[in-house]
Amino acid sequence: MPKDPNAMYRWRQWTPEQRSKILTERRQRNHPAHSPAHIQSDHTSIYLITAACFEHAPIIGRSDKRLADFSLQLYEFMQTHSRTLFAWVVLPNHYHVLCDVVELHGMFEQLGKLHGRTSFQWNGEDGMRGRQTWCKAAETAMKSEGHFYASRNYVLNNPVHHGYCAKWTDWPFSNATEYLESVGREQAFRFWQSYPLHDYGKDWDPATL
Repeated sequence: MPKDPNAMYRWRQWTPEQRSKILTERRQRNHPAHSPAHIQSDHTSIYLITAACFEHAPIIGRSDKRLADFSLQLYEFMQTHSRTLFAWVVLPNHYHVLCDVVELHGMFEQLGKLHGRTSFQWNGEDGMRGRQTWCKAAETAMKSEGHFYASRNYVLNNPVHHGYCAKWTDWPFSNATEYLESVGREQAFRFWQSYPLHDYGKDWDPATL
């Protein structure tokens, strides 16, 4: 069985004073009150894009068909909004994409529409109109070559990390197979050894988006 993520948002753990302080800081920075601020990097156009279902509920993973359909939609979306798609994975309750983004804010605007369409469809299929399906998506700009390679390893290893499979190629909803075919297993193993994950992504697993 996969690991159960901590479903408690940090916001719910904070005191009223802590919440007030965070909201004040967000207003001063002209950031949204309750969603990530999408900040375009001056140094790179390569980002790790992450989004999760609300409270990490396994809404995408209701069926293999839904996982497969959404994987195709996400792949086609990123083909339109990125120059290069380096790594992607869709899990039952979240997804990661490592890509060279054409235009960050425009991509997130259209990604919100994709989330809206899938939310409407899935809530209808599940008989749960009004359910909040998605949290806001967030991005992490790549800071270095090492950060990029570690991020790629993290994305492709994510199904193993969460206990859904024993090896990358056992999970069909990612580009792990294509990646291994393109670089070769020996080179992929060298990347894995050279850029180990350690605590990479440790704070991402709880539903904090």
